[in-house]
Amino acid sequence: MEAREKIVIVGGGFAGLQLARTLNNKRKKVMVIDKVNHHMFQPLFYQVACGRIEPSNISFPFRKIFQRSHNIQYRLADVQQIIPEQNKIITADSEFTYDKLVLATGCKTNYFGNQKMEKLTFGMKTTQEAISIRNHVLLTFEKLISERRRTDDGNWNIVIVGSGPTGVELAGAFAEMKKEILPRDYPHMNFSDLKIILISSTETPLQTMSEEAQQKADEYLKELGVIFMRDEMVTDYNGDFVSTESGKTIPANNVIWAAGVTGNIIAGINPENIIRNRFVTDRYNRVKGYDNIFAIGDIAHMETPKYPAAHPQVANVAINQGKNLGRNILKKNLKEWEEFEYIDRGSMATIGKHRAVVDLPNLKFQGLLAWYFWMFLHLMLILSVRNKVAIFLNWMWSYFNKDSSLRLIIIPTKKNNTEQ
Repeated sequence: MEAREKIVIVGGGFAGLQLARTLNNKRKKVMVIDKVNHHMFQPLFYQVACGRIEPSNISFPFRKIFQRSHNIQYRLADVQQIIPEQNKIITADSEFTYDKLVLATGCKTNYFGNQKMEKLTFGMKTTQEAISIRNHVLLTFEKLISERRRTDDGNWNIVIVGSGPTGVELAGAFAEMKKEILPRDYPHMNFSDLKIILISSTETPLQTMSEEAQQKADEYLKELGVIFMRDEMVTDYNGDFVSTESGKTIPANNVIWAAGVTGNIIAGINPENIIRNRFVTDRYNRVKGYDNIFAIGDIAHMETPKYPAAHPQVANVAINQGKNLGRNILKKNLKEWEEFEYIDRGSMATIGKHRAVVDLPNLKFQGLLAWYFWMFLHLMLILSVRNKVAIFLNWMWSYFNKDSSLRLIIIPTKKNNTEQ
């Protein structure tokens, strides 16, 4: 009997998970390696950060996902190096061999080399980061009320850097939290002095969407009381004040960095085949210079006639690259492999209750209908029925009561191992 081909997938995000599901229960040995034990639904991280939904509702353990699989194994490990000549990858504790290696390591927050910003601000690319934002914001208010400090000195402002979908959705959610929830939790504090500040390097928010969406998002932010600082570049943050290129200083203890992403590169691939921290691939997602190493999703730099500067780093690209590569791997003849061609299904963002913008290929709409459309689509993309129901119930409770009960401050404790 012919030995089954061993395929190692590094990363269980949208791309890696979709590839694994395409290969599920096929005549391939598949191993998924990730440094966390769960798949994360990143589009709803902002709702975790604002206490709208529980982290467990958008996090799916890999061992549960592959529980009924006969050919997929999962390993919790952080891959540190690839040795292509030996078809081997090295982790902190062990090493694994492969016949085909698929890199689906995704992205992390891009601080553009500013180590101080990386240390003092919050990114939002993992479940842990979203929980940290929630903890820090709530701890700020607890500290202020216990110390009885003035609430008008700006030290508790929430500053969000970056006006893409993540930044805009966070700003809208925090603005609603300020209006509807915080005054009930802290009745003796003056929340009229709390400012939600969105700093953008562009003239309008949602720069990658249509002009109609940009204008409507700008209008929604104004309605919610968000201060939108346009054409501003953040140059520094010292833990107390944000500095901008124009010379402004903004007091804030809570700064969230949503101004860009960069690929999670693993050592071992020829640096000449890496562009802007993405692995250069052909139309089959094969990394340039290698016959059996592939890259899919945010980490892949694939140039096509439609996308000469590579595809956008969005979930729909990752999902479809995972599907396409999976179908190709299952084909017996390389001549049957199909090139990847991305069909843009559109984009959307929500800016608070009843406020959303949707750009579809042949239709653009905003407002209440767009908000319902956004909710329905995201609910359908959640993996399990249980999680769909849990999120739906949370949303309905929040919709009718303008409140949620998920504002828990959960900080891990450090065990003292010092001998007495």
